Amino acid sequence: MPIAERPRADWPLAIALAVLAGFVDAVGFLRIGGLFVSFMSGNSTLLGIDLVQRDGATITVIALILGFLSGVMTASILGERLGRWSPMAMILFGTALLAWSALLMVDGPGAVLLAAAMGALNVVFQRGGGVSIPITYVTGTLVRLGQSLAGALLGTASATGWVPYLLLWSGLVIGAVGGTLTYRALGTDALWGAASFAFALAVAAAGRGFARR
Repeated sequence: MPIAERPRADWPLAIALAVLAGFVDAVGFLRIGGLFVSFMSGNSTLLGIDLVQRDGATITVIALILGFLSGVMTASILGERLGRWSPMAMILFGTALLAWSALLMVDGPGAVLLAAAMGALNVVFQRGGGVSIPITYVTGTLVRLGQSLAGALLGTASATGWVPYLLLWSGLVIGAVGGTLTYRALGTDALWGAASFAFALAVAAAGRGFARR
């Protein structure tokens, strides 16, 4: 179900994950040089352009897309096997990938690991084989925001139903600002901060899983 229809207790974790995703995507974008580690729509467009212009990014873009898919697949398997504990496991998996990428300084395989981490985060809120809150799918979030705003204006939907979508989008943007500033100060060491934040979110997710027993 969309974020606005989920319990409000789930909103903070979703928004915090969006902040993390924006942070990591900004670091990856700056380090790799114009490619994304979470925005696969953008990478798919860049792939099409590079197939024509042959700027030399094709292999890297394909590797990032495959890394993202691998992260989604691995996290989805965890989700099927671990039930209510799957959010914790998915975020811990992403944490390990972030730390590994930081060790590699996001060079070569390190960039693919970042994409895999972002893929894993996108299925933290999967339900019944589908993703209820895609963390980095900003286009979908903006569509929902626009629909909710239209519904509020027409009186056919909740007057505040648009708020969680605005917060989710804002979280990604704020994370990107933080990632850019931190990368400028620390370089790829910025990812250690991201990994620490991800670990804290895994602990929070574990607490929610324990509470639901």
